[in-house]
Amino acid sequence: MHIELKRGSSTKLYVQIALTLADRIRSGLIEPGARLPSVRKMTTDLGVSLVTVSKAYAELEAIQLITCSQGKGCYVRGAQELEKSEDMERTHRIQAKNESSTPWNWQMALVDYLPRAQLWRHFDASPQVRYELHMSAIQPELLPTREIIDSAYRLSSDLPERMAAYGSFQGDRELRQTFSGHFAERGLRVMPERMLITSGAQQGIDLVARTFVGPGDVVYMEAPSYTGAIDVFTSRGAKIITVPMDDDGMRIDLLTRLCDTYPPKLIYTIPTFHNPTGITMSAKRRAQLLNLAQSYHCLILEDDPFADLYFRDPPPASIKSMDGTGHVIYIKSFSKVLSPGCRVACAVADGSVLTRLVAAKSTADLGSPLLTQKALQSFIQHQYSAYTARLRDELYSRLLAASTVLEEHGSPGMYWTLPDGGLNLWLQLPDGLDMRELHRQSLAAGVSFLPGSACYVGETDTASLRICFTVTNQELLCEGLRVLCRVIKNITPQQGGATADRLPLI
Repeated sequence: MHIELKRGSSTKLYVQIALTLADRIRSGLIEPGARLPSVRKMTTDLGVSLVTVSKAYAELEAIQLITCSQGKGCYVRGAQELEKSEDMERTHRIQAKNESSTPWNWQMALVDYLPRAQLWRHFDASPQVRYELHMSAIQPELLPTREIIDSAYRLSSDLPERMAAYGSFQGDRELRQTFSGHFAERGLRVMPERMLITSGAQQGIDLVARTFVGPGDVVYMEAPSYTGAIDVFTSRGAKIITVPMDDDGMRIDLLTRLCDTYPPKLIYTIPTFHNPTGITMSAKRRAQLLNLAQSYHCLILEDDPFADLYFRDPPPASIKSMDGTGHVIYIKSFSKVLSPGCRVACAVADGSVLTRLVAAKSTADLGSPLLTQKALQSFIQHQYSAYTARLRDELYSRLLAASTVLEEHGSPGMYWTLPDGGLNLWLQLPDGLDMRELHRQSLAAGVSFLPGSACYVGETDTASLRICFTVTNQELLCEGLRVLCRVIKNITPQQGGATADRLPLI
């Protein structure tokens, strides 16, 4: 496996090795029960000392990600079986047998460049899950799927010649014109020529990272932040620095002090109904952030998946609406609100930044599928506003129902803040709770959630989790939350222990 070591960094080499392996283990890129390379082989591959690799493995063992046995090697712990010492010998024997019998065992020698993939790891729920609260999505029955399917059918039947040609790399012009009107109603005046249609916001983030972020470039993010963005910037080898938040969003005072030491290449933010916390950045902070980007000549990547899903008052205007110098790349996703399967988002940028993004898009996929762009265009132009108004009322009622259940069944020390919009509720749990055990028992009880640790970069275990209150119907939502609250009450807080003073490897 490839481990990028920064030998001039203030972070010690054994910590860099441990952090990389920890990310890969938690992402499922190294499977439970897998045998890690021997200390001697890792030493040779990385060009470091035996002591360095031994200390890295010791750190991983201390936080219970691996188990090492003299003469047998180091193995990744499984969810349950490897936590019991009496099962270790049996697991090692099974692993040894598999290593000699599987026809694809040679693949372990292939070097890959995926340091982390938490988004993939937490995307699909296991088969036994009845209450899927981990996925940030809207219940399919609430989406205008039938209208979009009918529109796609009419287009493919009545205008087949459109489907027989490549679309523009930049995206369908008619859809971009519709977006222009949509944005203008929300205070962002932008011509179609300044837009790029992407296959969802995730592709937009990836295009920005592949175009403008390289190894060692400094990227700032909120702490916590969107798991998929962390994965993307980590894969680029960026130096990610996280900034704490308060009720008004990212702490610009702390960011400013950090930038004096580590000048930014890019600042990634979700200022409206932040994922995962639900916090909305104040208008004052948005202006301060733009001023900071202008002074450092860096980019802001403004990710906006939820702004149309406000529950009371519309959120503050986007940072991009204040940008007259081309420092902001604005990505507006319509996938979650309309059709996750259509994967349509719009990136707004200026000057050569946009030109370079279009070039990156052309090499990625030759342009997003034309049929899905055409199918969504008519709905967004004629029905979107009325649809989102109805949707907001329904989602808000589910948020209130979720909060009521948590108030009635939650444990002492559990707290949350109702967001002003969006899909997610961020729960802070009592300190010292064993989050790995909570996740395991919750899945066994049929409830999935997103562990808070997946939303941090290089952090220790955090007693927090994200649930989505919009992904299932209200009855199942409330049932699932009651089950989750019972599981939380059954988990005994950790009393310090061997891992209390170890390195932050999450």
